[in-house]
Amino acid sequence: MNDRRAYAPGRLNLIGEHTDYNLGYALPIALQFGTTVTFRADPESTVLTAVSDSEDGRVDIGLDTSPGAVEGWGAYLAGCVWALREAGHTTPGGRLEITSTVPVGSGLSSSAALECAVLLALTADHDLPRHELARLAQRAENDYVGAPTGLLDQLASLFGEPDNALLIDFRSLDVTPVPIPFDQSVRILVIDSRAPHRHAAGEYAARRASCEAAAAHLGLPSLREATPDAWRELPEGTEKRRARHILTENARVLAAVDALRGADLVQLGRLMNESHTSMRDDFEITTDHIDLIVETASELGALGARMTGGGFGGSVVALCSADDARRITADLPAMIERAGHPTPTIRDVRPGAGAHLL
Repeated sequence: MNDRRAYAPGRLNLIGEHTDYNLGYALPIALQFGTTVTFRADPESTVLTAVSDSEDGRVDIGLDTSPGAVEGWGAYLAGCVWALREAGHTTPGGRLEITSTVPVGSGLSSSAALECAVLLALTADHDLPRHELARLAQRAENDYVGAPTGLLDQLASLFGEPDNALLIDFRSLDVTPVPIPFDQSVRILVIDSRAPHRHAAGEYAARRASCEAAAAHLGLPSLREATPDAWRELPEGTEKRRARHILTENARVLAAVDALRGADLVQLGRLMNESHTSMRDDFEITTDHIDLIVETASELGALGARMTGGGFGGSVVALCSADDARRITADLPAMIERAGHPTPTIRDVRPGAGAHLL
């Protein structure tokens, strides 16, 4: 049987953090690096064997797998097999070979790239709709791996378009491309702190629970149904701060789309800075290390800089001119190292294509 090969990119979120599971808005891009999965089916086998160039050892996954049966990096693969079976789709046994250029733990959705590539390879003969693939990947991560994430990562990986950001409405699941006015003077940098984040950690789940509690306090099914100033109605405390971040972040995402459409990159930078302040003070998902990288990038000339991803480590995204990009790339790593942190790695990125068969 012929091999099936599928590719899915990592993603970078320009703005709109933790809004997805609150049915709000986000503005990610698919990256030009990702994960490639080669699947060789064996109809006689009841086991899926996986090997990866970035992980040690191999993983054997039974086609009857259930949550808890597989741990570690193999849980993402097993979750895909389980989610497909739960949705009524059959999966043959065989072998998966995985190669990836998405740094693990960097906040650039290595897990979503893996899930989407695996699902595309396993379902190549079925041509499932992209939204269905996204939901299957989310179910694998939520119910098998145990990370209560929304759909941002999967939709960005599946729907990416070159040189376009993606406005995602998580209530309707509409995905609208938004061109980024690139020219020789505009750069987007990803600064990997090299402090891995952990989506399955209790802090992420706690943020989601706080948002759900805030919505319930307001008598609403989700914070998406709240008016922009509804957070003012909540009593002082954690729920109020969490709701303020989500509601102001939704407004910032829509303002960022307007800024991009008007080629107003200065305004986009301001919104990115405001987003980071909100994540730091109201949602409390940044770290001193991440905050220092943001502050240093701004001091070196970035128009805007913010943490990107679920938080508690990961990466920073910086919007800057070509000259300032060179300065940040040259000077920032040593400045962060002198402060006693790991030396960051920096990439100059552009939006790339979404997941596809090869």
